[in-house]
Amino acid sequence: MGYAPPRSLSMVTNVKTQDGYNLSMQRIPEGRIGGNISGNKKQPVLIQHGVLVDGMTWLLNSPQQNLPMILADNGFDVWLANTRGTRFCRHHVSLHPSQPEFWDWSWDELVSYDLPAVFDFVFNHTAQKIHYIGHSLGTLIGLASFSEGHQEDQLKSAAFLSPIAYLTHMKTALGVVAARAFVGEITTLFGVAEFNPKGQQASIFLKALCNYPGVDCYDLVTAITGKNCCLNASTVDLFLQNEPQSTATKNMVHLAQTVRDGVIAKYNYGRPDYNLMHYGEARPPIYNISNIPKDLPILISYGGQDALSDVEDVGQLLDNLKYHDVNKLSIQYIKDYAHADFIMGVNAKDIVYNQVVSFFKNQQ
Repeated sequence: MGYAPPRSLSMVTNVKTQDGYNLSMQRIPEGRIGGNISGNKKQPVLIQHGVLVDGMTWLLNSPQQNLPMILADNGFDVWLANTRGTRFCRHHVSLHPSQPEFWDWSWDELVSYDLPAVFDFVFNHTAQKIHYIGHSLGTLIGLASFSEGHQEDQLKSAAFLSPIAYLTHMKTALGVVAARAFVGEITTLFGVAEFNPKGQQASIFLKALCNYPGVDCYDLVTAITGKNCCLNASTVDLFLQNEPQSTATKNMVHLAQTVRDGVIAKYNYGRPDYNLMHYGEARPPIYNISNIPKDLPILISYGGQDALSDVEDVGQLLDNLKYHDVNKLSIQYIKDYAHADFIMGVNAKDIVYNQVVSFFKNQQ
């Protein structure tokens, strides 16, 4: 069964971004055992989900098996982020989700606005440096942000699960077809700024993609993520009841550009004069991952069956980190794991989460 922490353990708070979005965060300040065993101030951990889902995906397994509760039980102060556009983050100071302007953003804005807002909030609240965990798109925005020098004074360490940075070798048939479909003028797709996978226009779009040769959408989770080894059927059912969540169509276009162009760059407006207007140059600026501080403790955990975070693409990411302090970089490769195993795998506690806990404890 899925699990949401009891009210006494979890607190919901709202964070405003500089561009006016209200982001909901959930905090689990203590574990089920309660009390602060060590008597020290607890280390904050910020957990960032991927695209088309929200922070609830981390809580679908039982408290013994899900990452936020395992961290809380191990004495960490856990904060779950939710990005703009997902179900708890559909408020803005002046815009409404029915207006296209509400959806005029890509993952660049998550790097520039959402991540800084939640980091500032947690840092100001706890007065301590923060351990960061990202999964999927949560890794991309973390990598891009840290490469730009953001959060440097607030960040203690970073764990990247199923890292998405380079996407050139992505093997999911649905993903490849979708990436081709999304590249192009945003308006020619459906003329819809919100990409809601449960909405009518997106459903028509997905049905069309599922008719492509080689694309089997009978099992949608596998069609998108690759063959996960270790998911419990009831957790997958819960996942499908809760997810997917909306994102901006522009965000999907930006991810498609990342697949096509083989670089981690800012959003490409498709015309040199538009890019010039936004960036002062004809091509979008590149996020230089090798600029991430060499002494930042980093854990990277990736799977051999992951169709989104492909082994070759992770290899390219690691190549960008080849000058990183060797004793500050931990790498874990899990042969049987695919993309969703990292958030919902029944054995993720033993294989991944215990590693994450010891990695963070080593940074004390």
